[in-house]
Amino acid sequence: MFRSKRGKKIAVIIAALSMLVVVIGIGAQHRCAAEGGSDYEAIELFTDVLAIVKKNYVEDVDTKKLIYGAINGMLSSLDPHSSFMPPDMYKELKIDTKGSFGGLGIEITIKDGFLTVISPIEDTPAFKAGIKAGDQILKIEDKFTKDMSIMDAVKHMRGQKGTKVNITIMREGFEKPRDFSLTRDIIQIKSVKYRTLDAGYGYVRLAQFQEKTDEDLVKALKALKAENGGKLRGLVLDLRNDPGGLLDQAVKVCDHFIDEGLIVYTEGRDPESKMKFYARKGSKEPNYPIVALINSGSASASEIVAGALQDHNRAVIMGTQSFGKGSVQTIIPLSEESGLRLTTALYYTPKGRSIQATGITPDITVEAIELPATEKKEPLHIREKDLENHFEIETKGNKEEKKQEKKPSIKTDEQIQSDYQVLRALDLLKGWDILKKINKAG
Repeated sequence: MFRSKRGKKIAVIIAALSMLVVVIGIGAQHRCAAEGGSDYEAIELFTDVLAIVKKNYVEDVDTKKLIYGAINGMLSSLDPHSSFMPPDMYKELKIDTKGSFGGLGIEITIKDGFLTVISPIEDTPAFKAGIKAGDQILKIEDKFTKDMSIMDAVKHMRGQKGTKVNITIMREGFEKPRDFSLTRDIIQIKSVKYRTLDAGYGYVRLAQFQEKTDEDLVKALKALKAENGGKLRGLVLDLRNDPGGLLDQAVKVCDHFIDEGLIVYTEGRDPESKMKFYARKGSKEPNYPIVALINSGSASASEIVAGALQDHNRAVIMGTQSFGKGSVQTIIPLSEESGLRLTTALYYTPKGRSIQATGITPDITVEAIELPATEKKEPLHIREKDLENHFEIETKGNKEEKKQEKKPSIKTDEQIQSDYQVLRALDLLKGWDILKKINKAG
């Protein structure tokens, strides 16, 4: 009797264990299928859903629209910069690198889930309307931008010259979102601008890295030298609000100022995405001091330039932390004149620093302060030279001073006169020059 009961208990335990093994086995099998299922099974799932939608959705849906939507959803789940470009968008992308298109002049990204302005492009409707780096675009016309892809946002903002578009902006310091009404224009981006700040000191502004940026920089530096007696004593290189552009142009810009060594390298999964770019042998710019200006609108290619100049101790980086876009997008042509923008690698500075999500930290932090552009007036002080019948003594120092006074003063425009960061950069260059003279004299 005892054995019989014991036997029944053992049988029950064995049965229970068997069921547990079966359950565990089935669970493990499902888990393995979920984790390591073939790509073909996943594609079969997609085609099943596509067929169900086509057959049962409340309205008839175009298959191409569904496919495009599925591709966009897949790419947007990867990162903010990977995207699918239908034929019209792919065509516009190719136009962008040539520096002419119709729209507002805003470089955008997705940050913390919001469509965010990287920087407004100079002399465009967005720039003139006061759109700033870091602004969040909540609406374009009556369409909310949440879950809107970058390419869709670009499509809504682009348009024919003279047409209007309303965008709703939220900015730090705003109590509530504000509407901006902008009139579209042909955006002719002048990649390089330059001027003389003071005798011997040049200023070059890189607005964006396009096909002719390097060529235009060469012309700008040549013109600045011609304006200043054949050479420069210092240069302010302005990379603020430069959203980037073509990698090869960024490398060529660095190559003018860096004698030798690594400029930038990229790392990715594909062996072809692992590249290194070095300074080439040949004529270089003289070793005059450079101050490079950056801010939160400096991204991608402009960060490559700032990082390379900083790592090679070729320039003092001044301003505020840059944007931090350190990823490489490869443009891949597809069928039907469409294209794929896919993140394939990350940028690294010559010393191995990743730009991604960290950006470039300036050597000297200088916040942007708006200064009123005022005319320079001589203070009302009386000096010895103002007194009647004062003595005039000719000395070597007096002669040199008079020679300096005869130098034509350089007049800069109001924008530069009221630009605190540029003025600080110019002061640093002049101080640098003075210290060199003191060291030589010592």
